[in-house]
Amino acid sequence: MTAAVTYNHPPRLAATFRRLEDKVVLVTGASSGIGAAAARLFAAEGAKVALAARRLDRIDAIARELAGAGHAAIALACDVTDEAQVAGAVARTVDAYGRLDGAFNNAGHGGLRGPIHTLDVADFDRVNAVNLRGVFLCLKHEAAVMTGQGRGGSIVNTSSIGGLVGGAGNSIYAASKWGLAGLTKCAALDYAAEGIRVNAIAPGPTRSEMFDRWMPTDEHRARMAAMFPMNYIADPDDMARAALFLLSDDARWTTGAILPCEGGMSAK
Repeated sequence: MTAAVTYNHPPRLAATFRRLEDKVVLVTGASSGIGAAAARLFAAEGAKVALAARRLDRIDAIARELAGAGHAAIALACDVTDEAQVAGAVARTVDAYGRLDGAFNNAGHGGLRGPIHTLDVADFDRVNAVNLRGVFLCLKHEAAVMTGQGRGGSIVNTSSIGGLVGGAGNSIYAASKWGLAGLTKCAALDYAAEGIRVNAIAPGPTRSEMFDRWMPTDEHRARMAAMFPMNYIADPDDMARAALFLLSDDARWTTGAILPCEGGMSAK
């Protein structure tokens, strides 16, 4: 018997405790999925948000939605593989709001699956350009601003269950996310004395456009959910709330952590 798909369980939590009150937060990959959920949640928690992504029409619509609800939000076209665009997005955030207090480096690429000998080097380069090099570029420019401000800050990266455990056919994606874990930990040590915390969340299966292309039917999703101890597929808001904790002062003594958000899979 196929396990039930319960990706809408538990129910979404109600915002808000104003944990990001008056903080300026940049979100990459904000046009859909976890990034869009995070932008909405951070705004509800009091943040002034800058939404960055390649699909300007998408983030512009979300920014208008947030502005219409009384939140401060701007949309910034940004491809995280392009250093000039990353530097520009960080600079425009500071121009708009006067500073940068937090960042959620969430832009990612799913990559192709298969045994290593069947994969193309171009696919390896494409995935790592977004998932690893892109986060490096974001960290570089975000940390430079935060260090210059002298008031600390918090940066959260999006890793994956694929960055915690191995999986057959997942070498390219896993390499990028295991590399991201090392990047996160080293950056945490680089900037701890500056009061800049650097952490990551490691999502498991989470409903998104990318996930639904990978798992297009309820049967596919049920089989995926059954692989995880908690037996459900998360909502993007679940991941946004994990990132919220790490960005907020509730995690002020936490840096260099990779927070598993994957229904207990890495506990096996």
